Amino acid sequence: MFYRPEDGHGLPHNPFNAVVTPRPIGWISSRDGQGRDNLAPYSFFNAVAYVPPQVMFASTAAKDDRDGTKDSVGNIRETGVFCVNVVEYAMRDVMNLSSGTYPREVDEFDHAGIAKTECETIACSRVAAAPANLECRLTRIVQLPGAANFVVFGEVIGVHLRDDCLIDGRFDVTRFQPLARLGYRDYARVTEVFSLARPDD
Repeated sequence: MFYRPEDGHGLPHNPFNAVVTPRPIGWISSRDGQGRDNLAPYSFFNAVAYVPPQVMFASTAAKDDRDGTKDSVGNIRETGVFCVNVVEYAMRDVMNLSSGTYPREVDEFDHAGIAKTECETIACSRVAAAPANLECRLTRIVQLPGAANFVVFGEVIGVHLRDDCLIDGRFDVTRFQPLARLGYRDYARVTEVFSLARPDD
């Protein structure tokens, strides 16, 4: 099968998300200029550089009360900071609950019953029990073609690692089984890993 996206795929559901998988989930916490917290998951997310460490996430939808975007992007525009919270398998249900479309004044931490604590380097809340949190300072927001498509880039200026995930000096993802986004309404979790030596090692 071959199709051009501009012509449509002719399938019952769009296969694009199922092709580009698995995708890590950036559970983004932010705070608006009035001090209200927000928490929302984004599956267009990844790390993009080592030195300095940098991450990105993309928001591809809009809310009526947010001028062409969503709360996360709107908040980050106002404050210039955000936090990436790593999603473990055990938190899949509360993560999903935080993905709903709520009025901007709704605090998803409270709505989903997620414990939060303050970040160390930025004025923002983070998921207290997350396996890892990346405190980020905004570097740029890029608008992509298409309605409401924005990519947010941030420099990681603070890192929290949960102690039970550090084994012999390594961050062991099998201890918490990170959640990954697949296509449609599907997810996966990492339960085992393997290593490959690079040709120039």
